[in-house]
Amino acid sequence: MIQGPAWIRGDARRLRQLWNNLIDNTCAYTAPPGRLRVCRTCRDREVRVTWEDSAPGVPEAELPRLTERLYRVEGSRSRASGGSGLGLSIATALARAHGARMEASPSSLSGLCWTLTFPAIENHPPREDAA
Repeated sequence: MIQGPAWIRGDARRLRQLWNNLIDNTCAYTAPPGRLRVCRTCRDREVRVTWEDSAPGVPEAELPRLTERLYRVEGSRSRASGGSGLGLSIATALARAHGARMEASPSSLSGLCWTLTFPAIENHPPREDAA
């Protein structure tokens, strides 16, 4: 297991968009006061980010469809005003563009858990702007 910084190759603007889509989804579909836990682990040349929110959750049968374009879960995580059904589809495309997998599962906080697994950069060279 790697301690300290973990490096992945990516476009900072697109990765920010990925994180923003996940936070927007958490804010829209988590009951107040809500909780979010984000953890990073490194193992076997992979950087794994787990993004877990609190209730309500998503029925397990719906999990594989969450990243389908325009798909919306009816029921506990839907809002009357609703979203476009594009955010998680875009997030998945952004993850794939960075060589990552993005998988949904039930959260230990009773909501939704996203696991993003990125290829790690080994022997990362120092940044040019680092002093």
